[in-house]
Amino acid sequence: MGKRQFSPSPLTVRQAHHPELRRGTSAPSRLSVCVFRTPWGWMGVSETAKGIDAVVLPQASRQAVLSELGLPLAQRQKGRISPRLCEARAQLIDYLSGTRRSFDLPLDLSRGTGFRQKVWRTLLRIPYSRLRSYQWVAARVGGRQYARAVGNAVGANPMPIVIPCHRIVAHDMSLGGFSCGLPAKRKLLTLEGTLQTLRGKQS
Repeated sequence: MGKRQFSPSPLTVRQAHHPELRRGTSAPSRLSVCVFRTPWGWMGVSETAKGIDAVVLPQASRQAVLSELGLPLAQRQKGRISPRLCEARAQLIDYLSGTRRSFDLPLDLSRGTGFRQKVWRTLLRIPYSRLRSYQWVAARVGGRQYARAVGNAVGANPMPIVIPCHRIVAHDMSLGGFSCGLPAKRKLLTLEGTLQTLRGKQS
């Protein structure tokens, strides 16, 4: 009797081809961070040698921002803030003040898998005051069958606001989810003038 051949189960096949399970590049070392006040609360940004790699949405305290960045609560900024972090801070404050609609910053996406980077680059194409669905993104990164994987990638976005995941809503135009909480998403959509599009459809 010949040697029995292994036949992978349907689950194994799906896993082998699932874009979320493909290996991404190794995460680079973080160079420095900037924690700062805005009219909405405390925010933070960090950078690597390649560019901005993380943004923390407004928090109640500086300590909360440091915690989100994975840094010790007692850590303090040492030395001068880099020009790139200064520019990121200025652009974020301008956005929250309603005087900026787009960002011009070098970004380091290498903490994500290849699939997640593709999703994040697609989110960057969504203009200010426009809404798109998870299915819209999925159709541009491999097919609508990847809508769930797209949802995971959107939820893992390391640079909210700059990479505008808040502009993604459910296919039925309900609010959908947001990793930073729905109150923050509503506030951002109100700033951009699109929340009224969803009113009456938010369950």
